Amino acid sequence: MSFPSVEEVSKSPAFPTAIWKLQPHQSGLLPVAATRGGPFNISWEVHGEGSIKLILIGGIGLAKADWQRQTMHFGHERGERYSVLVFDNRGAGESDKPVMRYSTSEMARDLLEVLDHLGWTAQRQLHISGGSMGGMIAQEVGVLVPERIASLNLHCTTAKLENTGTFTERMGRLGALFPRSLESEIRSTASSCYPEEWLEAPDDAELPEVSTPRCEVPAGGYKKFESNYARFAAQEIHMRRSKNGFLLQAVAGAFHQKTPEQLRDLADRVGRERIMVLHGTADRMIPLDQGKKLIEWLNPGKAYIVEGLGHAPIHQKTRWFNESLEDRCAFCETLGGR
Repeated sequence: MSFPSVEEVSKSPAFPTAIWKLQPHQSGLLPVAATRGGPFNISWEVHGEGSIKLILIGGIGLAKADWQRQTMHFGHERGERYSVLVFDNRGAGESDKPVMRYSTSEMARDLLEVLDHLGWTAQRQLHISGGSMGGMIAQEVGVLVPERIASLNLHCTTAKLENTGTFTERMGRLGALFPRSLESEIRSTASSCYPEEWLEAPDDAELPEVSTPRCEVPAGGYKKFESNYARFAAQEIHMRRSKNGFLLQAVAGAFHQKTPEQLRDLADRVGRERIMVLHGTADRMIPLDQGKKLIEWLNPGKAYIVEGLGHAPIHQKTRWFNESLEDRCAFCETLGGR
């Protein structure tokens, strides 16, 4: 299939509606890391007012809007049950992008300062979901405050990035670091994160409606794109990731490392029944063998190896991912500990 160009996507009637106007219940810019090389600001939003505290941690370059399918599901359609924190890691989105050495442990400490600011400090209160580098940050949160974790949900991530996969796959993972056109960048990222058959398929996003709580709906409503690729490309065009921030975050991901012993200790302290690990057989960013190692070392209460899944279940299998995360939150709420 020949994917549409950036120009063609930008002319789509759906293009102005690619980023949904979901109104947060709380939001702010919080200065963090005052004694750790800062201060610098972290941009955050809370959607929903429920008692279940869900934290969504993005991977390299991701920003708050990348989670809009989860934000709407949990924080708006089920906002009476959930309070959902989405935020921009240092180096991404509306957060500051200080030029310094980033690490997943320091980024975890940034998040903890936001959580402390919100007053989300009770034992067994935090339901954490992190993908890719976000899953590495989630591991670090589990190391720092295991007693505060209600559930730890890791998808498409690893204990340590290993130099595996084909030459083409390795170059795809590094490609975003090199200067190139927006067209080339979007196509390369799409092919690295999603299976081609999903990109070619009709746009499967479940869109906000007039009845969606706290969502501004444009005249004519939110519109479908011709394909999943076109929707992905439109969001990338709108968001224009920071190259410098991307590089600094990539360094953090590249140097993340947890030994089998550290992960077993993490699982002991958090509780294996509270941990879920998910990986796809078609993940070209972090190959399946690395996900299998994470499962072996953590021995989580729930593990999924999903046939045909790429690197972004939050988009490729949105409904299944949301329902699975909902199930994990519900189960782990029954374990108590507060």
